Amino acid sequence: MEKLRGKQGTWTFDEEKVVIDYATGWLASSLNKALARTEVPLQAVAGVDFRTRGSGAKKKGWEMRLRIRDQADPFAAVGAAMSGEDPFLLSGDAKTELVAEYHADQLRLLAEQAAAQGAPPAGTPARLVAPLPLHIQVHEGTAAFDGSSLVLSWTSEAAKEKRSAQRREFPLEQIAKVEWNPSDGWDYGVLRVLPEGGRPPKKPVPAKRDLTCLLFDEGGEQAQALLMAATVTAHLWAAGTGRPETAEAPAALGRGEETPAIGAGADADDDIDPESRIVMARIRKLGELHAEGLLTDEEFSAKKAELLERL
Repeated sequence: MEKLRGKQGTWTFDEEKVVIDYATGWLASSLNKALARTEVPLQAVAGVDFRTRGSGAKKKGWEMRLRIRDQADPFAAVGAAMSGEDPFLLSGDAKTELVAEYHADQLRLLAEQAAAQGAPPAGTPARLVAPLPLHIQVHEGTAAFDGSSLVLSWTSEAAKEKRSAQRREFPLEQIAKVEWNPSDGWDYGVLRVLPEGGRPPKKPVPAKRDLTCLLFDEGGEQAQALLMAATVTAHLWAAGTGRPETAEAPAALGRGEETPAIGAGADADDDIDPESRIVMARIRKLGELHAEGLLTDEEFSAKKAELLERL
């Protein structure tokens, strides 16, 4: 299996999946620390983006991101982008750029081959989120999910209506959707359960008094609430509810706009099939890594032989 280390953790991958072991240091993403580890089937990958940060950036380096198919990414479905949290991002310093670029090419080719096998395996979204049971504790109380029901419980910090109710349980089959709205820095964020077939009240109920809502603060609490929303959403999809009606076609498996594709230059031989062109480009890249001293003679020879077998 191939392995690439970055600031967010370590990615290990083969022809079937990408295993992500997240960094756990105090500077690490709160969401990544809550996840700890996840496995992404390559059939769920819609694209592999790679870009470099040039002279205009504060720090030079690289970023690689897995784009997950629309109906397989519960984090995107609940709005993770609103908080800047991205569990499928890996970045590093300029000194490891060539190695990262080589791995991005390898991963892209494997993802293309996996995509040709069809849709992701059943249950893929649930593999991307937290294992069950999941329990979080935030400013206003707790949320617990065991795969069959979601329970919201409130503490003495909650409003009178919630303190009186103490808790509310939502069986999975009675949940239409779970919403996650991050804090704007002034107000608390909201984890909201939308019951199946529920009718909106004639007069809107403030979230602090709404028995379908759990309020949370910024930082770690916000990440915990995001993980809960994504986890419940993944299991709603597995149960056949809450899934978007249609899925967009996967985008091309290419690089970010700032970095041109290897082997796609004007001098590329049109008579060479695309896979062979990629292999030849990788061999050239291996030569560069070897010349830079980033690969030993043995590593260079082994990788080159492996790539030549594909021609």
